[in-house]
Amino acid sequence: MASYFDEHGCEPTGETGPELNTLLRWARILINDVRQYAESEGLELPPDIRKAPPASKECIANLKETRVSTDREEKCPVCLLPYRVGDVTKTLPCVHEYHQTCILPWLDKTNSCPMCRHELPTDDEDYEEYRKHKARAKQRQFETESLHDAMYS
Repeated sequence: MASYFDEHGCEPTGETGPELNTLLRWARILINDVRQYAESEGLELPPDIRKAPPASKECIANLKETRVSTDREEKCPVCLLPYRVGDVTKTLPCVHEYHQTCILPWLDKTNSCPMCRHELPTDDEDYEEYRKHKARAKQRQFETESLHDAMYS
């Protein structure tokens, strides 16, 4: 996944005096130091610590594209501008719709929907394997809880 700070557009803090964003600045320093240390030592960071890879080129190319034919009251969740006649939109598999010019740069950086975090396929084989492993672990947890509930209800 992309860094929380990058996804939320947090700006760097100034270098002098106490500020409201001091904790944010320290968190960024710590995250970057962990990444730099791991890279310098040749260590592999787990996928949940490293940034999520971009969505696959094939997936991006196959997104449903629509040209807006009438002005709509709905707004693009990224730029917060209403959809106007002639705008080109892209719809993700989770059915969230965005201006093409808003969502394509996002998907070039990370593979998830900005609204619901639904993950799109990537071209990174290691990350895809991690996603499968995580899904299997979640399924095992669900089955274990279901079995427990069936035995003790």
